[in-house]
Amino acid sequence: MASTLFSAPTFQGLRPLNKPTDAALFLSKPTSATFRRPITATNRLTIKSELNPSLVISLSTGLSLFLGRFVFFKFQRENVAKQGLPEQNGISHFEAGDVRAKEYVSLLKSNDPIGFNIVDVLGWGSIGHIVAYYILATSSNGYDPSFFG
Repeated sequence: MASTLFSAPTFQGLRPLNKPTDAALFLSKPTSATFRRPITATNRLTIKSELNPSLVISLSTGLSLFLGRFVFFKFQRENVAKQGLPEQNGISHFEAGDVRAKEYVSLLKSNDPIGFNIVDVLGWGSIGHIVAYYILATSSNGYDPSFFG
């Protein structure tokens, strides 16, 4: 009796088995009939693959940042330069007298050779996260798109 009081508690479900009467109930064989689902070949051969969320998010974000830096950077900068600054009656907002319309240059400075800055990192990183969460959400609910067939 003293050994059961000072031993480490054992658990069955959410309730601790500290009393000898509880352990006796747990260890004894049930007298009533138990119903089990028969083991069939389909039950034994079930293979479930699981995507590691950390790996999916990291790879998707890394791929997105790579594509943004090395593939789409020139295209993005050319389109921004082609679009130009917003204008009001043919002159820019800053030239029209709005002193708050001046571009905040120090935020866009970086030591990257081609100018990939914090705004680009946040933008492309968020795209990578969106793609990763889409992959995880659609793979966890059983959605299987047939892209190639």
